[in-house]
Amino acid sequence: MSVILFTNGRFVNKCRRAWTSCFALIAICLPVLPAVADDAGPDANGITAPSIASSLPNHGDPFGARKELAGYGITAVFNYTNDGLANVDGGIKRGMIDQGLLETRLTIDLEKAIGWHGASIFANTFQIHNTGQILRDYVGGINTIAAIEALSTTRLSELWLEQTFDKGKGSVRIGQLAADEEFFFSDLSTMFLQSDWATIVAEDLPSGGAAYPLSTPGVRIKYAPDSKTTYLLAVLNGDPAGPGPGDPQNRDRYGLNFRVTDPAFVIAELQLRSDPSDKGLSHTYKFGAWGHFGSFNDQRFANDGTLLANPAGSGEAERHRGDGGIYAVIDQQIYRPSHGPKDSGIGVYTRISGSPSDRNLIDFYVDGGVVVSGMVPHRPDDKFGVGFIYSKYSDGRADFDRDLGAFTGTSVPVQDFEANVELSYVYQIVPGWTLQPDLQYVWHPSGDPELHAIVVGARTALHY
Repeated sequence: MSVILFTNGRFVNKCRRAWTSCFALIAICLPVLPAVADDAGPDANGITAPSIASSLPNHGDPFGARKELAGYGITAVFNYTNDGLANVDGGIKRGMIDQGLLETRLTIDLEKAIGWHGASIFANTFQIHNTGQILRDYVGGINTIAAIEALSTTRLSELWLEQTFDKGKGSVRIGQLAADEEFFFSDLSTMFLQSDWATIVAEDLPSGGAAYPLSTPGVRIKYAPDSKTTYLLAVLNGDPAGPGPGDPQNRDRYGLNFRVTDPAFVIAELQLRSDPSDKGLSHTYKFGAWGHFGSFNDQRFANDGTLLANPAGSGEAERHRGDGGIYAVIDQQIYRPSHGPKDSGIGVYTRISGSPSDRNLIDFYVDGGVVVSGMVPHRPDDKFGVGFIYSKYSDGRADFDRDLGAFTGTSVPVQDFEANVELSYVYQIVPGWTLQPDLQYVWHPSGDPELHAIVVGARTALHY
C-alpha cells in the first residue's frame, strides 16, 4: 500500500484536492447535530454518557421528566448522525449527498417498573433521510462508505424482551433482533464511517442478513461465566425482508414484516478479553461461525450441468443446500500512556472471514485499522486513525465472468476484489457531540479492475 500512497503522484494530488473538498463540506455539516455509541448505562438522571445533556442547563431536562422516568426504570436515548459526502473522482458519477439518521432508543427496566427481577424491554427506531446514496448512486461498489446509508423511511429496528439468569451472568433475548448489534463486531472500528456489518455476510445472506437497517425475529442467548469470557448464540429468521424482486429495504419498508417461516440463520461466537482490572494492554478476541439452512444459487453452473453463461443451457442456477462461514475479530491495544485512561493510546483491529466460493459472491473478507485515542495535546477525547476493507469476489463469480466473455466473444471485466482505505479524525466539541472529517479511496468498485473512486466529507454526531 505504501507504494500506491507515496510513489503515485497522481494519487497524491487527487488526495490533496480531496482534502480541500472535505474541509469545505465541514461547513455544511456544522449546523447539524448527530450520533455516538453508548459507552455506559444510564445514571440517576437517566443520562447515558457521553451525552450532550451534560453540557446543557439542568442536564437538558428542565422539567425533570427524564430523571423522574429513570426512577421507574424508563430511559430514552436519542442519537442523530449526519454525513455530508462527495464522490470527487471516479465511480459511477461525481456528486454530493447529505444523509441523516435519527435513532430513538427506549429501555424499560422491568424490575424497577413492575418488580420483574432481571427482565427488561428494549426498542429502537430509525428515521432515515437523504438526498441520495453515496455507495449505490455515486461509487457503485459493495463495501460500506458510510454505515448509515439506507433508503429514506421511518422504521422499527429491534424490539425484544430480555431475561437474565445465574445472578446476571447469562441472559436470553427474544423478539426482533439485529445480529450486527452483538456479532462479528469490533469495538475499535466504530470510529470509522465504514464500520458496518461485514461485506461478506451482507452480500452472501438473503436480504443482507439481520443487520442495519433490517432486523428479524429470533432468540439470542448470552453467557459470561467470568469477566474475561463470553459465549453468544442466536437463531434468527433467515430472510428479514422475505423473497421477492427489488431492494429488500423496500420489501420491509417499515421494519414490520416479522417473518418467522424462512429457513433459519444461526450464528455463534466466543469472546475472550483481558481482565477489566488489568493495568496492562487490553485486548478482545472473538471467534465465530454462522450457518444458513436455505438454498443458494451456484455462481457458475446451471441446474442442467451446463455453464450459466452458456446460451444453450437452462440459464437457471444449480441450487446448493445451506451456506456458512467462519470469522475472527481482534481488538488489541499496543500502546497505553503510563498515566492515561484505560482506553487511551494506540489500538489495532482486524476482522477476517471466509465462505464457500461456489455459492457466494464474496468468499474472503478482511478489514482492519489503527486507532490513536487521547494522544493529541490538550485534546484528550479526540481520536484519529486509518482503516481498510478488502472483499474478494469468489472464484465461482470470476469464472462466470470469464465464461461470459468466452461465449459472447466480448471483453468482460473479471471481478476480482474491492478495497477501501479510510482516513478520519474525530474532534469532540463537547461530550456527546463530535465532528469528523473523512477521506476514502476505493479500488475496483464492484470488482471492476478499471474503476476507482475518491470520497470526501464530514460527519457530525449528537448523543442525548
